[in-house]
Amino acid sequence: MRRTLITVASSALLLGGCASTSEEPRTGAEAGQPGAASEAPRTQSQPFERKAMAGADLNAGKSDPAGFKAANGVPSLRTIYYDYDRFEIKDEYRRIVEAHAKYLRDNPSVRMTIQGNADERGSREYNIGLGQRRSEGLKKALLLLGAKESQVESVSFGEEKPACSDHAENCWWKNRRGDIRYSGEY
Repeated sequence: MRRTLITVASSALLLGGCASTSEEPRTGAEAGQPGAASEAPRTQSQPFERKAMAGADLNAGKSDPAGFKAANGVPSLRTIYYDYDRFEIKDEYRRIVEAHAKYLRDNPSVRMTIQGNADERGSREYNIGLGQRRSEGLKKALLLLGAKESQVESVSFGEEKPACSDHAENCWWKNRRGDIRYSGEY
């Protein structure tokens, strides 16, 4: 009985930890910069639920029209993009996260590193923290969907590894990302 109660309480805490909250005040790296008022409106993210993945077949008899699988079975889409100063996973990336979680569940010896990144705006320290929150949020979603803790490592590069180096929004969005790398990939 006590073990069941502890399990239920732990599950509730994990699921509650992934829920997005209402708009938080912006501070630090990506906040208060020129042009911030012209940011595109953010989409609301819903928390990941384990039941959404239970028994789901990502391709449901299709020949993978979205390009989720490479020839070796590893999901081919490996980057999750984030809204300005946010770390919640947007709905449009859920199938990608689910595909990686399924791959990890089906291949328990596989290891993954999630690299959190931020755009150049703000302090280096804030961007490292934001990148870490992005990678940790993605890791938490994978764990809730069945990956094992020992399979997933999260790190932050902050603004240190930009995908684009122009100083404009049409470049910055490419740097607000989480990159998924499997063992042996760089």
